[in-house]
Amino acid sequence: MNCQLSCMYIVESYQTAVLFCVITMICWGSWANTQKLASKAWRFELFYWDYVIGILVFSVLFGLTAGSTGSEGRGFLADLKQAAGGSLGSAFTGGILFNAANILFSAAISVAGMAVAFPIGIGMALVLGVSLNYIADQRGDAYWLFGGVALIIVAILLNAAAYRRSGVSKKVGSKGILLAVSAGVLMSFFYRFIAASMDLSDFHHPAAGKMTPYSAVFVFSIGIFVSNFLFNTILMRRPVSGPPVSYRDYFAGLLKTHGVGLLGGLIWGLGNSLNLLASGKAGPAISYGLGQGATLVAAAWGVFIWKEFLPASSQTRLLITGMFACFIAGIGMIIYAGS
Repeated sequence: MNCQLSCMYIVESYQTAVLFCVITMICWGSWANTQKLASKAWRFELFYWDYVIGILVFSVLFGLTAGSTGSEGRGFLADLKQAAGGSLGSAFTGGILFNAANILFSAAISVAGMAVAFPIGIGMALVLGVSLNYIADQRGDAYWLFGGVALIIVAILLNAAAYRRSGVSKKVGSKGILLAVSAGVLMSFFYRFIAASMDLSDFHHPAAGKMTPYSAVFVFSIGIFVSNFLFNTILMRRPVSGPPVSYRDYFAGLLKTHGVGLLGGLIWGLGNSLNLLASGKAGPAISYGLGQGATLVAAAWGVFIWKEFLPASSQTRLLITGMFACFIAGIGMIIYAGS
């Protein structure tokens, strides 16, 4: 087979799929650090434009590199040409849903911090998203999978208790929690739409009209970018906090400030692409569930680097320790579910 621009890299083992999901976990749990860094001189609504552009740029680069080399499957450009309207529409819709959820989630980070927004918002997205994806594709042991999800629910409850005890809630109020909950509910749906656009049963010989992960990621990213003109424009004019900002403010930003946002998008895009590649071998429920273990990574950043729970009493520290223990055990059970 002549594979120049006609084949792609495919994950061949469950162990590699798990590794890719762990990288996803790190990427999805770390991109928000760029928002924290940019927030010192840059409103999150302005940062978010660069973040979205970074996601789109990565999807193109990934498709033209890993998606266009290898010995199996259908290459990036060839796959885009043959994709059916239903597959294109499904991935595009996934991008719109993700963008609506992620804008609310970014707002929750700006109001409540990473240590609160991630466990509540992404924790909820994990629980609902795993359930939705398992109903559609029942790969993995249900007892271990949902046992892991149950432990993650306990971790979310422990985080909420620590949040109340720390005194942070008095400074933030209920707005941050409401934003995180709303984002989590929306976030649980986007992955199902991307998965539905692909032939998850066979990346080596994908069905006609269905897409490979590389083209699905690209169309998904276009959905994010296009919908951002609506969602983010509304938020710029009616922000959740602070005065309105304009596109003039965006173009007045320094190059290094724009670079931080682009970096955030590239990091998230890497995690998303590797996760979808892993879904063919691990199944969408396990792949999505492990990726959304990003909650653990982000909570660690928020607690240990950004000090978002200080000052913390001994009881608060105990609750935080219990939260991390439950998350780690839950993630371990999700991994075992597919082994």
